[in-house]
Amino acid sequence: MKKEIVKIDGINNRPGTFHHVVKANGFLFLSSQISCDLVTGKIIIGNIKEQTKKAMDNVKFLIESSGSKMEDIVKVVIYMRDTKYRKDINEVYAQYFKEGTEPTKVSIQAPSPVPNIDVEIEATAIVI
Repeated sequence: MKKEIVKIDGINNRPGTFHHVVKANGFLFLSSQISCDLVTGKIIIGNIKEQTKKAMDNVKFLIESSGSKMEDIVKVVIYMRDTKYRKDINEVYAQYFKEGTEPTKVSIQAPSPVPNIDVEIEATAIVI
């Protein structure tokens, strides 16, 4: 199956640097999402719970705009600046999945290259 760049109207698609969503072989691959406005690309600074919520809202928007649902996510990778944030990140993250539909998850301590960003979240989903 051929790779397809998923175009979502109304969001900031920085040409030449990355795509928010790529569809291939029955899967959706999302670039890592941070606390930013997908329309303007502006970074939204906040505490770790606020950053996690915005990143997860972005994941949800991109997944649903691409024709899938949160329940279709099969894997999530969370990059956190400091492991002290793990509990707060997980508390917010859990609100986005119905019990029994949670994807596999990997958490990695890694600083974001974006100043003042403490969490990035990427996801892979199946296309139904």
